[in-house]
Amino acid sequence: MANALTSASPVLQPSSFNELLHFSKMAAASDLMPKDYRGKPENIMIAVQMGSELGLAPMQAIQNIAVINGRPSIWGDAMLALVRGSGLCANIKETFEGNDDNFRAVCIAKRKDGDEARAEFSIDDAKRAGLWSKQGPWQQYPRRMLQMRARGFALRDAFPDVLRGLISHEEAADMPREAIDITPPPLPAVINHREIFKERLESCSDATSVDTLWRTWQTTLSRAEEAGRPIPSDVQSDVQDMIAAKREEFAQSHSESPVDEVPA
Repeated sequence: MANALTSASPVLQPSSFNELLHFSKMAAASDLMPKDYRGKPENIMIAVQMGSELGLAPMQAIQNIAVINGRPSIWGDAMLALVRGSGLCANIKETFEGNDDNFRAVCIAKRKDGDEARAEFSIDDAKRAGLWSKQGPWQQYPRRMLQMRARGFALRDAFPDVLRGLISHEEAADMPREAIDITPPPLPAVINHREIFKERLESCSDATSVDTLWRTWQTTLSRAEEAGRPIPSDVQSDVQDMIAAKREEFAQSHSESPVDEVPA
């Protein structure tokens, strides 16, 4: 997707999971990263992945996407730039209306196909949401915060295909943690292949059972690769050595000719 934020080809563009992981770890260690990303490669991965779906280069994604309580969001100005650069936007109009608690920001977003969305956010809305007395930007830039809230609602309603479900950073920052916290699923238990195959080898009664276990090990390796969780090379080497030693033990105890070496 071409847009105003992606006018030039990026130098760094991870094309695989491993490249993205390496980039994220390297970037997390850099002092040039925004403070919310320093030492947090997982957040960088989320931002870069989401940015790629929006058409943003990695560094553009990091500068414009913020991970708040585990959920990616985008700064209001970047949200506007994405929509305007999408080729789908006919017009966006932002104004202020009303007085006293009815003073409100208004955003009207219109698509080229004719669809239009209007959103408002007033001082009364901010008070009912517990935002008007909140320390920080709501005290320092109240008009701007009203504008960002109205903008976020209108653009999300008019251009869901462009924003892919992203909410504005300003809105995400004001949500209670429990409202948007996404608890990641538990990580799969770490499998101790050394111990598992050590126990199985102890129950082997002859060389044939060891050979069967060897085939089981090969299947285990293949399935781990297919699942994207390859077994570390040092573990592979240790298990392979254990199986080879057990075969040799049976060969010697039965005065048989030496068995072939376990394939590498």
